[in-house]
Amino acid sequence: MPFTDLSIAAGAKMLPIQEIAERAGISKDALELYGNFKAKINVNSLPPAGALGKVVLVTAISPTPAGEGKSTVTVGLADAFKQLEESVVVALREPSLGPVMGVKGGATGGGFAQVLPMEDINLHFTGDIHAITSANNALAAFIDNHLHQGNELSIDPRRITWKRALDMNDRALRHVTIGLGGPAQGVPREDGFDITVASEIMAVLCLATSMDDLKERLAQMVIGYTYGREPVTVRDLQVEGALALLLKDAFKPNLVQTIEGTPALIHGGPFANIAHGCNSLMATNTARQLADIVVTEAGFGADLGAEKFMHIKSRKGGFHPDAVVIVATVRALKMHGGIAKGDLAKPNPDAVRRGMVNLAKHIDTIRQFGIEPVVALNRFVGDSEEELAEITGWAEAQNVAIAMTNVWAEGGKGGIELAKLVKQELERPTDFKFLYNESDEVEEKLRAIVQKVYGGTDVQLSDKAQKQLLELKKYGWDELPICMAKTQYSLSDQPKLLGRPEGFTITIREIIPKLGAGFLVCLTGDIMTMPGLPKLPAALNMDVDSDGKAVGLF
Repeated sequence: MPFTDLSIAAGAKMLPIQEIAERAGISKDALELYGNFKAKINVNSLPPAGALGKVVLVTAISPTPAGEGKSTVTVGLADAFKQLEESVVVALREPSLGPVMGVKGGATGGGFAQVLPMEDINLHFTGDIHAITSANNALAAFIDNHLHQGNELSIDPRRITWKRALDMNDRALRHVTIGLGGPAQGVPREDGFDITVASEIMAVLCLATSMDDLKERLAQMVIGYTYGREPVTVRDLQVEGALALLLKDAFKPNLVQTIEGTPALIHGGPFANIAHGCNSLMATNTARQLADIVVTEAGFGADLGAEKFMHIKSRKGGFHPDAVVIVATVRALKMHGGIAKGDLAKPNPDAVRRGMVNLAKHIDTIRQFGIEPVVALNRFVGDSEEELAEITGWAEAQNVAIAMTNVWAEGGKGGIELAKLVKQELERPTDFKFLYNESDEVEEKLRAIVQKVYGGTDVQLSDKAQKQLLELKKYGWDELPICMAKTQYSLSDQPKLLGRPEGFTITIREIIPKLGAGFLVCLTGDIMTMPGLPKLPAALNMDVDSDGKAVGLF
């Protein structure tokens, strides 16, 4: 019987979470236990921070259905540092039930490079995402109750922008009508649902640096507009305190462990295609306080998660990555070279060569931020020596540091070569720089991302986006960073344009201000903030046995 992520995780021996905490320098009074193998960290009970650890950001080429194993490499790299006796903590995002039950899978790594307990983390974990869902929907209820009770703020029901949320891919809830059934049932209006990981409250929780900052960010969130077209905020409704109360435990980072016993902080879970795609600042800053090296990841390719890490998380957090790893695989490069998924098993060095343009663009992007990346070539069993040589030979010719990794099968041992290369980069100074200034015009910020990160020609705004831009300038909201909502599969806004497309223009169809999060969400293509399930969702293979153990969870 072949190994699966679930069977490997089930066979691993976990250490008591108190022992993991002790390894990380977390005192007992800072630990809030959630059973034997999970805990919350009360950061206010940690000792004052000394020198802060360096940050290693793991990103990837444009993802394909073949899978790149970015989270797996992230965990394996942390375990490799541990094997080299470095002080290290890994910091990841929490999985959403949407992709877990859908097609993408979880976010705990894979094989012998996983965080544990895998089942708990991929399902309900410590309830953080449920708390965010509750806070999001409580706010929705407060808004509709305000309308029902006389609408003192003169909120225009047609211009309410706050949506309800659910942590599941449910296309039927994208557009709904509420308040039907007569006066006692509320005010009829059109509404809709976002997936919880796209909620602004998720972004607020991930970017807040203290409880006071959390409350202030919640208060700044815009929920709609008055009949006079003036913005209405949570502060106007006077419910930021109630929302913060619902989030008080969720705001604390979660401590777990890798299979090899490396401390792991998992906290926050925004998607990178429709949100900013990075784990919480609270978790990353806590990890920097606890270890010399922090290995973290950002969602999807460098054009999405890594770009947002630099322009949003780094700006808000006051730090930047000290090293960047770009994960690539033979299989994904062949798909970017024009090979169908069903034909990936056949060796094809020519397709690898054609697909290398995608990796080359992501390397170029990271270099533009002033950081020299290291490529992690994540090896799979079916990769031929000729295909691997095609990539390593190209990297040598382009003066790109590259390491073969096999962490799925070997754990930390399979990432030693990568860890040594990354350590070399950590010892070198960086010349980090943003690709745009917050004070730049919105169009210029968009153009900088499209041209420098995506490799496109220009950006154009729909009529709706142009009107929204005028409103942003009217209210003084235009000096915020950009959070692009774009397909993860292509550098363009067209999912089927693989490789390194050129000469394309990105169309911005809508601009949504997120004042609590502190960025402008710019929707491109047909990207949706409430995904749908595939024809054959992963849930069809899931079950629980008579002993209560999970079955079919990857």
